Amino acid sequence: QVQLVESGGGLVQPGGSLRLSCAASGSIFSIYAMGWYRQAPGKQRESVAVITSGGTTNYADSVKGRFTISRDNAKNTVYLQMNSLKPEDTAVYYCKFEARDDDYWGQGTQVTVSS
Repeated sequence: QVQLVESGGGLVQPGGSLRLSCAASGSIFSIYAMGWYRQAPGKQRESVAVITSGGTTNYADSVKGRFTISRDNAKNTVYLQMNSLKPEDTAVYYCKFEARDDDYWGQGTQVTVSS
């Protein structure tokens, strides 16, 4: 059974940085893309950043220039480096793997940006 385990969330002051990680346990074949999504209270889940198997990246306009997504294919792990964090980045962050047989979601990790 495949599980995605996220880590790296927490409380940080505005302007600070966090690095999220998401690792898959179990076997996943043909991962097409890995991504990070977030959901703030009272809002819909939104895409933050996606990276394809070929390394192409796509970012939400609100995080361009501040967040960087990367992946380690050998470890089936995706990362999200978040710099210059703002209070509006506060949300539960979820990772997602899009694979040949199914889509997989992590359990979510809380990121809170507050002074």
